[in-house]
Amino acid sequence: MSDHENFTIILSFFFRTMDDTLIAQMEFLAEDELVEIVPNMRMDPINLICGDFGPFRPQIATQVPLWLAVALKKRGKCTIRPPEWMSVDKLTQVLEAERDTGRVFQPLPFHYVEISRLLFDHARDDIPDIYMVKSLIEDIKDVRFHKIGTGLETISGRTNAVKLSNLSAMEVNIVRPFLAGALQTFYKLHNPEMVPESERRGSRRPQGADRGARRTLKPR
Repeated sequence: MSDHENFTIILSFFFRTMDDTLIAQMEFLAEDELVEIVPNMRMDPINLICGDFGPFRPQIATQVPLWLAVALKKRGKCTIRPPEWMSVDKLTQVLEAERDTGRVFQPLPFHYVEISRLLFDHARDDIPDIYMVKSLIEDIKDVRFHKIGTGLETISGRTNAVKLSNLSAMEVNIVRPFLAGALQTFYKLHNPEMVPESERRGSRRPQGADRGARRTLKPR
């Protein structure tokens, strides 16, 4: 197995074992994304800090934040229409384009991972061909992880920046520790004078243990 394949496996493992707090934070941000719902009740407009939504009329589609759509769905007040990019046809096109475009990432919503996960958890019955949709999204994530690994392989001592366009929130948070650590290491190797004195001392090999002052032996 090549180093690149090993790195891709590490990225996939890191994604599947990410800290629950970080995942919750990204899902919290994703919940502000707008989705379309079809209400089955009548309700006046809702005035929120982020905007006004409604009025709600039966069988008339309207857009609301994802968190509100999930709340109404849990109460049986609406159905949620999956975004256009979550259709089997669209995801198939994205997957084929990801495979055919080398290191170029296809544009997807910044929170596509979190949005799809929330809809899988709370609106399964509203997603046509849900198992195919889940499989396609997993395949897209795997192909993009492979591209991320390819992009990070180009890092060298002369690298000042790495451009990876169209990454999602989840992918950015996976890449960040690897990328930041690699660039910091290269920077220190080529600019030793910028390394703090405390770190340089810590990296030096100790010459010998400090035994302290020797005690004078009393004559017999």
